[in-house]
Amino acid sequence: MARLNLLVVMADQLTPSVLGCYGGQAVTPTIDGLAARGVRFDAAYCASPLCAPARFAFMSGRLISNIGAWDNAAYLPSLVPTFAHYLRAMGYRTCLSGKMHFVGPDQLHGFEERLTTDVYPADFGWVPDWREPEARIDLWYHNMSSVKQAGVAAITNQLAYDDEVTAASLRWLYDAARNPDDRPFCHVACFIHPHDPYAARRRYWDLYDGVEIDPPRTPRPDPAANDPHSLRLERAIALDAADVTGEDVARARRAYHANVSYVDEQVGRLIAVLEETGRIDDTAILVLSDHGDMLGERGLWYKMSLYEPSARIPMILAVPGADGGRVERAPVSQIDVLPTLLALAADGRDDAAPEIIDPLDGVSLVGSADPERCVAVEYTAEAALAPILMLRRGAWKYTASPADPEQLFDLDADPQEVTNRADDPTAAEVLADFRARAAAHWNAEAVNRDVLTDQRRRRLLTQALESGRGASWDYQPPRDAAEEYTRSHMELSDFDARARWPRPPAFEPDWR
Repeated sequence: MARLNLLVVMADQLTPSVLGCYGGQAVTPTIDGLAARGVRFDAAYCASPLCAPARFAFMSGRLISNIGAWDNAAYLPSLVPTFAHYLRAMGYRTCLSGKMHFVGPDQLHGFEERLTTDVYPADFGWVPDWREPEARIDLWYHNMSSVKQAGVAAITNQLAYDDEVTAASLRWLYDAARNPDDRPFCHVACFIHPHDPYAARRRYWDLYDGVEIDPPRTPRPDPAANDPHSLRLERAIALDAADVTGEDVARARRAYHANVSYVDEQVGRLIAVLEETGRIDDTAILVLSDHGDMLGERGLWYKMSLYEPSARIPMILAVPGADGGRVERAPVSQIDVLPTLLALAADGRDDAAPEIIDPLDGVSLVGSADPERCVAVEYTAEAALAPILMLRRGAWKYTASPADPEQLFDLDADPQEVTNRADDPTAAEVLADFRARAAAHWNAEAVNRDVLTDQRRRRLLTQALESGRGASWDYQPPRDAAEEYTRSHMELSDFDARARWPRPPAFEPDWR
């Protein structure tokens, strides 16, 4: 049997509760179909509720505190092995199309090919400053324009980008079928939707014509009853700088659902090429997100929160020949992707995987997840005053930071996280267990010092690199027009036959 190909699709800022297969209202037939023939992870979490840190953890199988992935201007060292490195060592072709938010001069991190530039900058410009926690960096901080301006758009920056990601991925998958290179592949397609701004094409918007999208279930708490991190997030996103009406909320949530349907259609187009080229039965497909979106819950929008809509992600894995329709309720994480992909690529052979250089924080999800496992989410970026740690074990969820009061929620009894049980004597044993786990997880004061030092270092480097003649790290996809389409050094009929799939019958003329 041929070794499995791997197709990984990552959406941006996709919260699972909107997807049809998770009980949501979004029209997502492709993703729902994958869940029906694969496994749906019901308690999957991001490693950090922010784009770059989450993606670096996803690529490396390691927690952000172990690789210094503090924020959206963090630098992933080239010495950190990623699943792209390991899979290449196992004989795989590795290709990235779309966003990965790599920062620094290394824009590949193990990928053999990268088809598009990134949608976000590769420099250190987006460094937060914990020394000035009340300051907003208006140049790149979120604000409420995405909600106030939500609606229909024929084209946006994000739509132009994701259209390119799809087109490049489709062509690459066709090329993989007709390429004489017979190595198995790992293709990673990363879309920026349904990330704000909440602007959707008319045909996806119209999918929800007459549909009453559910409003947020949890209202914005009174400031006196709100937690400090949420209050800081309100300031960070300038929540009170705009009068957000119920109509604004409804329009933004409808556009978000529409963009989820857009992503679902792109996934469907990729799968259609696998079917058309005969690869669907030897390709494992993983769909997930980098983090979620608060979507107005508790009055908050976007990410950066440790509450479920922001920290929890969809994760669906469909493997040919595996039992379909399984639901895994044990907590899992993005950091499990690397060991999972390596296990699928090894196909049960102990000698197929290379030596793991740095200890992995994730575990393989091939088989059953551990119901006793404790999963960690770390946050060290804007609107934090100090490192924030979230732990999920069983039904319980715990959040702690040196700067904030503890939070403890029983998600079975309180899925909306309304009642903080940290001061409840009946939960004292659970709280003590989490406190011990948090103390063993990291030294929060040492992490705090590391974050502050790294912030100062990158701000200095940014100031220096902006002086005088600059050199961009933004990725420029290579292209060799001399080897594309039809050129005079190619034998025309042979090239046309090799560029066709399925291959035509051999052409054997009689030149007599």
